[in-house]
Amino acid sequence: MQDATLAAPNQRAGRREWIGLAVLAVATLLVAFDIGVLFLALPHLSADLGATSSQQLWITDIYLFLLGGFVITMGTLGDRIGRRRLLLLGAGGFTLASVVSAYSTSPEMLIVARALLGVAAATLSPSTLALISNMFRDARQRGVAISLWATCMFGGGALGPVIGGVMLDHWWWGSVFLLAVPVMAVLLVAGPLLLPEYRNPETVGRIDLTSVALSLAAILPIIYGIKNLAVSDGDLPVALGAIVVGLAIAFLFVRRQLRLPNPLLELRLLRQPKIRVVLPAMLIGSGAFGGTSMFTAQYIQSVAGRSPGESGLWMSFTGLGIAAGTLLAPVLVRGLRPRSVIILGVAGSAIALLVLTQAGTSGWLIGVVASIAVVAFGIGPLFALGTGIVVGSAPPERAGSAASISETSNLFGTSLGLALLGSAGAAVYRGQMADADLGAYPRELADSARETIGGATVGGEPGLIALARDAFTNGLNVVAAIAAVLLVALIVALIVTFRGDGADGADAAEPADEAGSGAQAGADPVAAGAGQGATGSDDSPGAGHQPGTSPSR
Repeated sequence: MQDATLAAPNQRAGRREWIGLAVLAVATLLVAFDIGVLFLALPHLSADLGATSSQQLWITDIYLFLLGGFVITMGTLGDRIGRRRLLLLGAGGFTLASVVSAYSTSPEMLIVARALLGVAAATLSPSTLALISNMFRDARQRGVAISLWATCMFGGGALGPVIGGVMLDHWWWGSVFLLAVPVMAVLLVAGPLLLPEYRNPETVGRIDLTSVALSLAAILPIIYGIKNLAVSDGDLPVALGAIVVGLAIAFLFVRRQLRLPNPLLELRLLRQPKIRVVLPAMLIGSGAFGGTSMFTAQYIQSVAGRSPGESGLWMSFTGLGIAAGTLLAPVLVRGLRPRSVIILGVAGSAIALLVLTQAGTSGWLIGVVASIAVVAFGIGPLFALGTGIVVGSAPPERAGSAASISETSNLFGTSLGLALLGSAGAAVYRGQMADADLGAYPRELADSARETIGGATVGGEPGLIALARDAFTNGLNVVAAIAAVLLVALIVALIVTFRGDGADGADAAEPADEAGSGAQAGADPVAAGAGQGATGSDDSPGAGHQPGTSPSR
């Protein structure tokens, strides 16, 4: 394999790179799309395959489990064997697994296929982001490219139910998986022609399999435990036990990485103050957004009574909101400091969440849709600029590892949001339904209604459905309130952290040797996410600092 030579740090990308970005963006969109595509398809495939409630959970969760479990390994593997090579291998695997998923004949077969999809997706996410850092060496162009990538990554999850709902109105549930086949075919054909190959020339020896095992043994129990928190109170000891075991193994994993000369995960990047601030912020932001958007999606279908296709169209405004927020981020930082753009965006999201706390069961469809769209718009700059800061802080040879750190933070945030906020909303629903007098309804129907709002709609009893809708809406109100508190706390933390900093509130980068970056410190990480517009000046393409020097911003 012929490894590409990196362009000069400020060399501008041409037409080939931008076309290549379009290919990477669509692949990224599909990875995120598959996280939420089953929200509306689950009732259809469950009826067709005869899936139990436990199997339904595994069908939806196994993809995220293995995506989160393997993303660290795949990020570093791409640095070693070649990012384009890993991307193409993952695209081929994703295509095959999508076909198997579409034509699964049993719940077990679909669970296995979804697991393979998760492993393949783990090769795609860090590879696409790492290749962008190679293709776009000019900081301003890289900021725009990462914003487009973030739009696809974070908007894809919101668009999954939208596109899935429309497809379910016309075709069978397996069609939502076949959408990946033509897209990945384009990637397999165009990738070798448009995308550069790059691997870390300093990496020697095989990948540390012990580190791989430790990373999986740490991440999988943690994600499993977090997801189980949202299932039932009876699983609480199991969930907490899994989290404790995962954290203990994570401690061993961290110790090993800090001792290895070529670690699986470059944790020395965390010595940079900016990254220590950005990663928790992205985790909290993705958690608040993910948990709330799940409830608003169910509100549209179960409380507002819209069909899957109609629900998908209403939910499209969430995707449009996050797309606008991430795409506008590089533009906004030309007149505002990056920290100001992030804080103002998060503040707007918090206000929209406060509006959601007042939502009712009728006449609130437009208000709920508009509110979650504003939440998505406000959180967009945090995702776009934060991702740019993390990836831009890494040297080129460690871009895959940095991308995996960013991806892991977002995945854990989403999992936490779905589990913790989901548990809170479910507790409110079950508590209110437990107190309701359901003696007039058949016992089996009443028991089902006490568990989920979907169970309340099965019998078609108007009175029971009204009670369930009221209880679910109260759960949404509580979830929105908790998410708003989290974002307000995040705003305070960001303001306190950035107090006394330099011109844009970003800490100076750590020395190259301290950050584990070797001789190439890379371009300004803030500019990478902000498009070099931190101070509002019209910087020329060559205005970024040179490798190995400390940025002034």
